Amino acid sequence: MTHISFQVLKTDLHQTRLTNTEPVPLQNGEVRVAVQRFALTANNITYAAFGDAMNYWKFFPASDAMWGNIPVWGFADVTQSRCEGVAIGERFYGYYPMASHATLLPARVSDHGFADAAPHRADLHPVYNQYVANRTDSLYSADTENIQALLRPLFVTSFLIEDFLADSNFFGANTLLLSSASSKTAYGTAFQLAGRNGVEVVGLTSAANAAFCASLGCYTRVLTYEQLGEINADTACVYVDFAGNAKLRHTIHSRFAQLKYSCSIGGAHVNALGGAKDLPGVRATLFFAPAQIKKRGIDWGAAGLRDRLGAAWQAFTVQVMQPHAPWLVVQEHSDSVSFDAVYQEVLQGNGDPRVGHILTF
Repeated sequence: MTHISFQVLKTDLHQTRLTNTEPVPLQNGEVRVAVQRFALTANNITYAAFGDAMNYWKFFPASDAMWGNIPVWGFADVTQSRCEGVAIGERFYGYYPMASHATLLPARVSDHGFADAAPHRADLHPVYNQYVANRTDSLYSADTENIQALLRPLFVTSFLIEDFLADSNFFGANTLLLSSASSKTAYGTAFQLAGRNGVEVVGLTSAANAAFCASLGCYTRVLTYEQLGEINADTACVYVDFAGNAKLRHTIHSRFAQLKYSCSIGGAHVNALGGAKDLPGVRATLFFAPAQIKKRGIDWGAAGLRDRLGAAWQAFTVQVMQPHAPWLVVQEHSDSVSFDAVYQEVLQGNGDPRVGHILTF
């Protein structure tokens, strides 16, 4: 069967293509999986925007180095196996390319899953190389695969951001400014922060998304980017930057003399990205979720981290999926030819923030 890949031009993320290739025979120890469903969110745009800086392009290198395979989170079934302990038909949650198939080299195989030991991934962070077997995954249920694909990796980041900030005593600030407040990672972070006393969580967003953000109830208040002046300039604050908008970042650094910390998370505003050099005040620092996972794995132990994250995930999904006012409505797209239209919508950030896109092969 011909393998299909959706690729983007690294130097211009608006340019895409579908490629068709013939599969090569598996080597000893390898497995081939058919990618069944995956989410496409602003998080994946961040992977592309920081593809070189954060090595995201290296996970699934394209044959033509000018083009890139954007990593996505989703589910895949094993269709061929030359690896003992990984059976045909098993289903795994993990990190895949935007492609119909992927070839993996399992290592440390157990009932819980495996790690991909492909040589080109050896120097990449192990968090992204883990594949979780659905049959033993405590967070898995077949009827919520779409929600898992859309929110699970984002909420893990949200959980870790909130934990990092709280662990740092919010750097002495009592006001947190979250840009791109309608993004799933931002409102997941706000959901976690809502349980902290004495912290004001301000969601910054576009005028078009202000009503949506306010309806969530997890922000202390919601302001449009044009309303930033309503916050006192002497406020002791932390900026949590999900937008990556260079102009907005400079405005915030210039306005707030008591900006205690500037935390760079993503690049949702892909058309306004820019460097963080020569900023007034504190240095903008990139948040790397795997580092906080490693720290808490040491502090709490693997079981302690898993239990805390599991409890937070269950509370979050109950809120997100409430029948009377869901935070997320899933749209599925099963024609690979239509993937470009969905991708362009997410890339531009013009879609309905309440909609989550699931792509299936």
